Amino acid sequence: MKISNLEMEMRSWRRHLHRNPEFGFEEHKTSKFVQEKLLQFGFDNIKMGIGKTGVVGTLSRGKDGGKIALRADMDCLRIHETTNLSYTSSVPGLMHACGHDGHTAILLGAAALLASKGGFEGTVHFVFQPAEEWGQGMKAMINDGLGADIRFDEIYGLHNMPGLPLGEFEIRSGQFMGAEDGFNIVIRGIGGHASRPHECKDAIVCACSIVNELQKVVSRIIDPAHLAVVSVTSITGNNIKNVISSEARIEGDCRYFDQEISQVIEKNIRRIANGVAMTHGCEVDVIYERVFIPLVNHPDATRHCLEVAEKVFGVDRVNGNAARMGASEDFARALEIVPGAFGNIGNGDSAPLHSSKYDFNDDALIHGVRWFTELVRTRLPIAS
Repeated sequence: MKISNLEMEMRSWRRHLHRNPEFGFEEHKTSKFVQEKLLQFGFDNIKMGIGKTGVVGTLSRGKDGGKIALRADMDCLRIHETTNLSYTSSVPGLMHACGHDGHTAILLGAAALLASKGGFEGTVHFVFQPAEEWGQGMKAMINDGLGADIRFDEIYGLHNMPGLPLGEFEIRSGQFMGAEDGFNIVIRGIGGHASRPHECKDAIVCACSIVNELQKVVSRIIDPAHLAVVSVTSITGNNIKNVISSEARIEGDCRYFDQEISQVIEKNIRRIANGVAMTHGCEVDVIYERVFIPLVNHPDATRHCLEVAEKVFGVDRVNGNAARMGASEDFARALEIVPGAFGNIGNGDSAPLHSSKYDFNDDALIHGVRWFTELVRTRLPIAS
């Protein structure tokens, strides 16, 4: 399959996937689409239902060599798309706002090229992961045998990055992306008529006081030298304009690199919530969950990625010391079981990730394929 023809195919695949988004662990049509393409490429080893809706296609060439894995994510976000593109999401309230449609198309492209052209000796597992956005998919795949029954020595992944020019690549060794915790604070007071607040214990007022105090966790408790983010992302009450709320709920998100920071954040969120609730005469429950772990690239694997990127993109278009990011990535759990690395390719001047106006740049597809393909051929060379 010629590169030019492959690129046209990938554009078609990507736009089909964009038009038909599916949320985490609901990627039944997407998984079927991936399976059908792998069968067309000549794959005879395809495992379905790995991590509920995940797919792993395996390609072997030559004598027994090394085993590596390449990974793409498939799920979408609960966002209503506002791009008005010809291939805009056909499902109200769901869209590919993070480029997982592009990542899936890239990995399919690499699978097609390596199946038809070879150029390596060993085994490649093409891992199509569900439920990345809420941090459950990779764990589910590992629980279903990824890394144990489906074995490999190294694993690699990539993500598109808005603002990074097309045809550029960035990565860093060690800590690259942050961990994510989530919190849910439920305040229970005494509701009543909006004209008689003196008879009530207003859960909304209490919640507002908690939100204000939570800002001090980062600004006054944690060393500024450490990454720490505490964001309140939702606050709700009984939602009746003439009723003082008997219950309020605060939801939020925390980011960090170091586990001790997570412990400090949780301890102080609980302290603040309980203390403020007591002051207002309310009761409170705090649920604190650790969802994503930090993504830590292995040094040797990072070096392999850089060497390949310099060959594919050019030395002047590769950054091996990219800034650490507070954003989280479920690929991090794969790096706990084998060495590997995760890098970014440019998406050009696009809307930000998780924006209702975001779209994956189809011109980036071929860059991802070339990087994955050369990485395989470099890590699994044909014996001379």
